[in-house]
Amino acid sequence: MGAIAQLSPSIRRSLSALFACGLLFWMCMASLLPVLPLYIRDNGATAQELGIVMAAFAVGLLLFRPHMGHLADHRGRKLVLLIGIVAATIAPLGYFLTQPKELLLLVRVFHGLSIAAFTTAYSTLVTDIAPPQSRGEVIGYMTLVTPIGMALGPLLGDWLLHQWGYSLCFLAASAIAGLSLIFGLGIGGVAATQPQPRSVQPTGASPQVPPSVLETAPVISEGYPAGAVATSQGQPFWQILWSDRLRIPTLTLLIVGMAFGILSIFVPLYLRETQLTVTAGTFYTSAAMTSFLMRFLAGRNSDRYGRGRFITLGLACYCISMLMLWLAPRNDLFILAGLLEGIGGGTLLPITITLLADRSNPGERGRIFSLCIAGFDLGVFLAGPLVGGLADFVGYRGVFGISAGLSLLGLLLFTTRSSKDLAHSLHFSLKGGSDLYAIR
Repeated sequence: MGAIAQLSPSIRRSLSALFACGLLFWMCMASLLPVLPLYIRDNGATAQELGIVMAAFAVGLLLFRPHMGHLADHRGRKLVLLIGIVAATIAPLGYFLTQPKELLLLVRVFHGLSIAAFTTAYSTLVTDIAPPQSRGEVIGYMTLVTPIGMALGPLLGDWLLHQWGYSLCFLAASAIAGLSLIFGLGIGGVAATQPQPRSVQPTGASPQVPPSVLETAPVISEGYPAGAVATSQGQPFWQILWSDRLRIPTLTLLIVGMAFGILSIFVPLYLRETQLTVTAGTFYTSAAMTSFLMRFLAGRNSDRYGRGRFITLGLACYCISMLMLWLAPRNDLFILAGLLEGIGGGTLLPITITLLADRSNPGERGRIFSLCIAGFDLGVFLAGPLVGGLADFVGYRGVFGISAGLSLLGLLLFTTRSSKDLAHSLHFSLKGGSDLYAIR
């Protein structure tokens, strides 16, 4: 915790409130993981309809995230954070009051606003505050809210479901989000409330950057022309995403998003089909435990040894986890698969966010985060209708074989294409070589 201890007391207080806010938010979201697929299926949905309804969450993410990134850059991070929490408070009540599949679809789309806004604002706030030399360490600590929330939430959801039924699960999720809102209102500091300075389009020589930006603008590495300031201002979204610095991280997140979407939709149903004694809550909690531990290790060490090898490790663990679920539906291996998935997620996601922070400057960070992480959202969306339709033919076990293949594809893509050519990519992804596209 040395990097956080070096911050001013006011910043540490804001980070503490932000941490509590994030922890309660993810508890709310995770408490519905073992509940929603069963609720939708018990309301008469087929496997394909289930996949479509669950994937509608990602439709909301895709619709709202670009707007939330723009809003965070121009109106402040805290406003966007509170929008996400309010949506998370309202959505569970929508499930509670709605049962027809068609209306559940609309509630799922609205629920997507919660993560679209919250994760964009939370990640950008933490990155703004973190000192560049210890960025990975601070992001690693602050993203611990996700595994802790993902550990506690499913256990709570499982217990409420078996003791009281669906109604209390949704009411409890809404109440937890309400507590998160209280902490969110207490977040202070200029970084939380003020729009961030905007960069200008690079000219290749000496850009006319406002003094307020020059005070915090990093020096460009060898991945950019000398004197240029990396910026996305004025560029269409497809040009931003397809740039050399962002294309491979975005595609990797897309593929991992599909694997994660399969996990979040089909784990409870797979367990019901195989009649294993382990619960979905136990699987998610196992994953959250190892995710928690990896965020302590990976963030700090990625500052010292490079981001690439940790992203590679995360992808490899995802691949092995999916293979285990496909090949051996047993209680012990199911839990082991959850532990490996937690290592993968706890390494891959925060380090990829840190990589995106390395490759952007403050004035464009909200937009870049929102667009690139939308790759993950799109993957979650595609997993539902595409793999949900196949589940009727290959079974729930078979969809994890598909997920293993997707994870392997992501691993091969990152190790061979993450830098400017194959040699540099292998060096960056396997040996801890420098990131040629980083802004120092």
